[in-house]
Amino acid sequence: MKKNWYMLAGSILMAVALVAVGCGKGAAPAAPAVEIKVGALQDMTGATSDVGKDEALGVVEATTYFNDQGGVNGKRIKLFQYDYGYRVPEAVTTYKRFRDFDKVVSVLGWGTGDTEALSPTVTKDKIVYLSSSFSGALCDPAKTPYNFVYSSDYSTKARATLQYWYDNYWMKDPRYKADREAGRKPRFVFFGMFASPYATAPVAAIKEQAKALGFEILNDQDVSLFALDTKSQVLAVKETPPDFVWHGNTTMSVATALKDFYSMGLTGPGKKTMHGVNCWGVDENLIKLAGPACEEVVTAAVCAYFGWDYPMKNTVVQYCQKLNPGTPLDSRLIRTVQGWVKVGLMVEALKDMDNAGELNLAPEALATTREGLKKYLEADFSSFTSQLGLPEYVCTDKDHRPSGKIVIAQIQGGKIVDRGVLDMKAKFASEWPKWLGY
Repeated sequence: MKKNWYMLAGSILMAVALVAVGCGKGAAPAAPAVEIKVGALQDMTGATSDVGKDEALGVVEATTYFNDQGGVNGKRIKLFQYDYGYRVPEAVTTYKRFRDFDKVVSVLGWGTGDTEALSPTVTKDKIVYLSSSFSGALCDPAKTPYNFVYSSDYSTKARATLQYWYDNYWMKDPRYKADREAGRKPRFVFFGMFASPYATAPVAAIKEQAKALGFEILNDQDVSLFALDTKSQVLAVKETPPDFVWHGNTTMSVATALKDFYSMGLTGPGKKTMHGVNCWGVDENLIKLAGPACEEVVTAAVCAYFGWDYPMKNTVVQYCQKLNPGTPLDSRLIRTVQGWVKVGLMVEALKDMDNAGELNLAPEALATTREGLKKYLEADFSSFTSQLGLPEYVCTDKDHRPSGKIVIAQIQGGKIVDRGVLDMKAKFASEWPKWLGY
């Protein structure tokens, strides 16, 4: 397995080299193009590589597409993509390489632990850092002015997932009718890795939401991101079974927990224990790994799932086949689409900056260009993000949460289906400002 991961990492880095310099078989020598250097941290071999490998492919494919479309007003994107194995020290070292050696204009980041650890340095350096960690702690520009996320934050996603379940299941589903009438409180429990900043990022927020809705909060269960057996954790809650389990880990670990709930008879058709999962724990692989154990799982989608209908789907598929024909389309995940969102937002911001005459790539102007890019991501890019399944992207210099509109997704009949949009900002208008930053 690890050998395959390293082979994939190598192929991605080779693809990046081709993207960066615009090589092609039989291509005639050309004058050096003006290049915009962008760094990309990825996890292709570490604890979150089960979701990271596919996003890494999407980042390269999207970069190639935008370069084929003329890049940033004729300026090519040179992508420096590195696998840091989900190790914070290596992320710090690679960031310094981006900053000091590669001389990038901006960085596309990855995990919560490393992004949060780097945030003070990013703030000091005034370099825009657009991350795949949607931690709410990264969304308050008063504290982290150069950190951006490309989808709604984990806390809003978690609150929305719980709210959807409460409104549509606890309050309406016949399986809970007797409990409601008897006055029993719904029960909530968290399953996730205590030592993982990613897994724990939205826990305070979702517990706050649970308490507001009248839930009984059960004892948290520590589940490793590498978990292959969670029977002891499931047994710990079996005597007082939860109605809603919140899973904070990524797909492989979540699949393990769901199968153990299913094998112990707590989860399944007509059973009362249901599951909400953070966005990195529900993708097309979950269905393959967990089978019937993942039926009815609810999540908040980052963007469109790979097989859903969305305006740019044909383009995304075309570049999957063009650059990575050996990767079957039926093994592609939502993570591919996420890579397109992340790259596309950066390209759109750089275009606006260039149109304003402020994208100066001269070495002596690099610091000013890095700092100046911030205000161009503090904008409305909803017309772009809607092409990839995000209802909106609107950031301001006071709030870097890009959206309060959450796309709810659920596994039904072995497929991931769209349950519509829950507008948390509108539904909780008075609370929304208070939720910023955690």
